[in-house]
Amino acid sequence: MLRRLVLALASLSMLAAGLSGGGNAQGLFGSPPPKASSGDNTSSPAVDTSPPAATAPDSSPAEPAPAAPVLPGSPTAVVKPFYEHLGLELDPAQRKNFTDPAKTVLDKSDALRASGQGECLDPNMALDNADYDKLAIDKSLRTIEAVNGDEAKVVVAFVVEGHQHRLEWKLKKVGGTWKVSDLLSVTGEWALSQYQCE
Repeated sequence: MLRRLVLALASLSMLAAGLSGGGNAQGLFGSPPPKASSGDNTSSPAVDTSPPAATAPDSSPAEPAPAAPVLPGSPTAVVKPFYEHLGLELDPAQRKNFTDPAKTVLDKSDALRASGQGECLDPNMALDNADYDKLAIDKSLRTIEAVNGDEAKVVVAFVVEGHQHRLEWKLKKVGGTWKVSDLLSVTGEWALSQYQCE
């Protein structure tokens, strides 16, 4: 019993000497993690940053974090219907959700369409004029909202056919209600307010 204890202590002593020496201990535990610093000899405890060896690789993508609830009347609540019903921004009944300069452009587009002279705006502006794939959009759609007084931005990002799209909805508070003042495509480099529908 005593002999086993002495052998165990001797083994631990050799192991500790090998770890403090650095080079000889690598064979016991493999090479150090890539981000480990070799010149730091402080007495803080070591943290193992290497991935667990026993886990099998997971081929399925990680589930996204659950989306925060959309508050009624918030800027995101104003933008959300345009992704639930694509093409809604071109519906004249939706003008109540817009203010200038976006409202003026949409009104001119409505007048042009009514005159029979054709369309001025693309039918899927909310999708950054990407191909319609509701399932792909619903799975990848992410929104982030920023409010600064009576102005707000809602950034919308999604992926269609491997291409990332990002749009920025600008909103203004008019009479206590958020209204869309402009729609910009970060990826497509266009803005609703720049269209000339005449």
